[in-house]
Amino acid sequence: MNKRELKEFLDHKVVEYENPEFIATDPIQIPHLFTQKEDIEIAGFLTATIAWGNRKSILKNAHRLMELMDHSPYDFIKNHQETDLDSLTGFVHRTFNANDLFYFIKALQNIYQNHQGLEGIFTEFSSPTSTQVGIHELKKVFFELEHQKRTEKHVSDPLKNSAAKRINMFLRWMVRSSKNEVDFGLWKHISPSALSCPLDVHSGNVARKLGLLKRKQNDAKALAELDMQLRKLDPQDPVKYDFALFGLGVFEKF
Repeated sequence: MNKRELKEFLDHKVVEYENPEFIATDPIQIPHLFTQKEDIEIAGFLTATIAWGNRKSILKNAHRLMELMDHSPYDFIKNHQETDLDSLTGFVHRTFNANDLFYFIKALQNIYQNHQGLEGIFTEFSSPTSTQVGIHELKKVFFELEHQKRTEKHVSDPLKNSAAKRINMFLRWMVRSSKNEVDFGLWKHISPSALSCPLDVHSGNVARKLGLLKRKQNDAKALAELDMQLRKLDPQDPVKYDFALFGLGVFEKF
């Protein structure tokens, strides 16, 4: 396919997959349980954090996590006492365990009390052309409290060559327009043009087959390469193609 044909093909796939039916099988269904901005942010961030592995397991554990927080994640983050954390004992998703979750609760409380929330951090540190430094700065703020070293692996850092797939996915949820009823469009001070594609094994393999990506590893360098190609297709909303790449890989086994 030439560039025009490739764009037409991918645009068609975006239309096919970016619709409310997509939500039923995707982790984005968890923040869609809520209407308050902060609930959506926190539910989205925690869900994105555990969004790796078997999709059924991700959804089961994310729903369980919301249940443990009394289906009021912002209120739980803001007002929890140490004794409230007892209810979280035993939670585990792959290598993310209850001790990690305890720290995430405290770190998010600190962020909302002292750093204008998740949106405040990303708005301050993201540039008009990239959110990757914002992700790096989030990790610095996130781990400014006393913590176990092992918990740091659950927040990626693109400046250490991570593709930061899960946080880029979270940012897509928060920033992109809600007009198609999938993403939320909650954060108005970051442009969709600055977002990076959530790069994983599925989107990476499809991107390589389509000639959008040459690098073999799914790392920050590959992400930059893919971003450059997607911005050529749509400079204003390059990450809409996540729907196409993911759908082709997961649902169509492209």
